[in-house]
Amino acid sequence: MTVRLVFLGIAAATLAACTKTDHSVDRFVDSGQLAEKVKWGVYVDPDGCDVWMADDGIEGYSVLRLDPKTGERVCSGVLPPGYAAGHKSGSTIPDPI
Repeated sequence: MTVRLVFLGIAAATLAACTKTDHSVDRFVDSGQLAEKVKWGVYVDPDGCDVWMADDGIEGYSVLRLDPKTGERVCSGVLPPGYAAGHKSGSTIPDPI
């Protein structure tokens, strides 16, 4: 009986720790919906593949550009490796680094 109660307590604590987090919302000083305030650009990694990137002042975001049909990385070859194009400025909050 004691083992079952301990197991039940551990299971309840584990489930309580599983909370969903909405990653589309910025919760910092200039909080709001990321889609409305962050402009995305493209960075080409050393392999020549595209990476979506954005700078929100203090926070930066990057996401591999994937083909929606195959899920493979997009390596367009339009820009040279190490090059960034598009929106590069973030919010009005200065970057402390």
